[in-house]
Amino acid sequence: MTYRIVALPGDGIGPEIMHGALQILEQLSDRFNFSYTAESHDFGGVAIDNHGTSLTDSTFQACESADAILLGAVGGPQWTDPHNRPEQGLLDLRQKLNLFANIRPTTVTDGTSHLSPIKEERVKGTDFVIVRELTSGIYFGQPKSWDDHQALDSLTYTREEIERIARVAFDLAQSRQQKLTSVDKENVLASSKLWRSVINEVAQDYPDVEVEHLLVDACAMHLITNPNRFDVIVTENLFGDILSDEASVMPGALGLSPSASFSSEGPRLYEPIHGSAPDIANQDKANPFGMLLSLAMCLRESFNQEEAASHLEQTIYDLVRQEKTTADLGGQYKTSEVIQFVANNI
Repeated sequence: MTYRIVALPGDGIGPEIMHGALQILEQLSDRFNFSYTAESHDFGGVAIDNHGTSLTDSTFQACESADAILLGAVGGPQWTDPHNRPEQGLLDLRQKLNLFANIRPTTVTDGTSHLSPIKEERVKGTDFVIVRELTSGIYFGQPKSWDDHQALDSLTYTREEIERIARVAFDLAQSRQQKLTSVDKENVLASSKLWRSVINEVAQDYPDVEVEHLLVDACAMHLITNPNRFDVIVTENLFGDILSDEASVMPGALGLSPSASFSSEGPRLYEPIHGSAPDIANQDKANPFGMLLSLAMCLRESFNQEEAASHLEQTIYDLVRQEKTTADLGGQYKTSEVIQFVANNI
């Protein structure tokens, strides 16, 4: 079988880290004997510049027919039109492919806890996953409007939208430590009252999973003070966006955090959670590990290449322990040099 990959390098540091990821993918395919094709498409700001829109029809059609999508990063200060921003392409792609579930693991591996901005004794051994609902909520709710005097965003959820993300989270919890934390703002928001009610209903089908409810502000506090209490966290779109970015610095830098987004069927999208970092673009300074760990998730989840995925992950964590990293993790190496270190170990 030949896997079909669509690469969306995007903007800023995206092309640099994508180039390195595709180089490593080629080596992994040789070593672990699997076949693939990869084609790149403009997406985000570069697509606006070249085609007038952040997501062209041809790019969407390629993504729709792919087995997996790899995304670098989108956005930058030069794209200021509020009606045609790079980020809109990502929102449109998620919605058109129905990528409703976003999976963001946070892992602090042995020998790396000293890199965290949180006290080492608190963060050591941290291993949890945030399951974020990705295609509903305030980012997609209607009506939505703004002018110089007033702005309106609508936060809406249906029972069906909550149930489908809840089952993804419960299934994941069953395969891990059988503990699920549902995060909402039930004391204030009507949408959260429905969210909590549906979570409790779905929980009846998973009697082996321990369920707790936390308000989002309390969860934000506990992520810092006691991250080891968590196993699987499930929450709505806006809360998940904020909490997963908070969690991403626990291993030491944003550059160590991968993510996957998927629907009930069809291709999955894999991307590091950091932004396009335009201030260091084209300077050979970007941390490629988040992109490479996203590639590892792709190999495991979409291609069932567990051995290749584990080998890549272990190589990355070994390099972090050896301080063969970019400056954001305390190292002194360039992006290209770090990619070469990974290549040498494959």
